Amino acid sequence: MTAVQDLVEELVTANHILAHERVLDSFGHISARHPEKSDHYLLSRARAPELAERRDIMEFTLDGQVVGEITGKPYSERFIHGATYEARPDVMAVVHNHSPNVVPFTVTKQKLRPIMHMCGPIGSTIPNWDIRHKFGDTNLLVTSMEMGRDFAATLGDHAVALMRGHGCSVVGRSVREVVFTSVYMELNAEMLIKALSMGEVIYLSDGEIAAITNGRAGFTFERGWENWCRRVSRPYVPRSWDMGAGFSKTDT
Repeated sequence: MTAVQDLVEELVTANHILAHERVLDSFGHISARHPEKSDHYLLSRARAPELAERRDIMEFTLDGQVVGEITGKPYSERFIHGATYEARPDVMAVVHNHSPNVVPFTVTKQKLRPIMHMCGPIGSTIPNWDIRHKFGDTNLLVTSMEMGRDFAATLGDHAVALMRGHGCSVVGRSVREVVFTSVYMELNAEMLIKALSMGEVIYLSDGEIAAITNGRAGFTFERGWENWCRRVSRPYVPRSWDMGAGFSKTDT
């Protein structure tokens, strides 16, 4: 397969995994930067992620215009992806989700911070973007490049940013990395809610988060990816290029 065909297959698998792991439900989406055109990205048509197929994946310019065949209605919030790729040349994949245990942290003063070593990549400081600050009362959807760019400014060089009353967006250097971080962000939020009900929480230190994130071996992605592929009956293809160091540089 070509690099584009290979990435399309990986995006289909990622959609199914994120749905199965309760990060996405009927809504939310994952994209990947085009492997040959850095100013384009690949994203499914507006469809429940669990149902995504190869023919659903379309190519977009950064400003959200479809390139080539239009196989269905695009996601209205595709501007999250385009604006993030525009602002962050290092980002190769983006997940936008309404992860159920993460949402409470978007509407309270309780900070979301990692408490378990596998969850370190979410970072020690997670910004919370509030669409109302600049755009007033809306339906909270990011439906223009202006909104997307405002969100991307809040994301900055973090791996994750919350979205008040909405969900969050996660970025990574590969599809497998962004899926890994998204899955463990939801797990961390669930565990943190439980821990807070028990008393004072001991969070990972900034140094621990840096050591985990910067020293994390690529096989961690591969071990998780292989297992998740089996859960959703998708083929597992090993990736030697995913055997790198951690992603976020804002965890110290």
